[in-house]
Amino acid sequence: MKSILQNNKECYICKSPYVEDHHIYFGPNRKISEQYGFKVWLCNLHHTGSLSGNSSHAIHFNKTMNMRLKKECQKEYEKTHTREEFIKLIGRSYI
Repeated sequence: MKSILQNNKECYICKSPYVEDHHIYFGPNRKISEQYGFKVWLCNLHHTGSLSGNSSHAIHFNKTMNMRLKKECQKEYEKTHTREEFIKLIGRSYI
């Protein structure tokens, strides 16, 4: 998996080595996330929470964490591209 936010295969949030890949911009932007590395590794607790039965920390159910990740990814992309280029790809700015 290619990611613009991390190099190591560990949870982006807690550094657990047991991870799943997460597309930061999903739905209609999933292919764009794949192409541009808008992905991170997340442990199950921080991805879907399905194994723990607790989804309050999971990115798919925690709007604050989800928005934080979207903003961090956009900021990283904008280190080498313009905001206009980001908006053309994703359809809006999160910053």
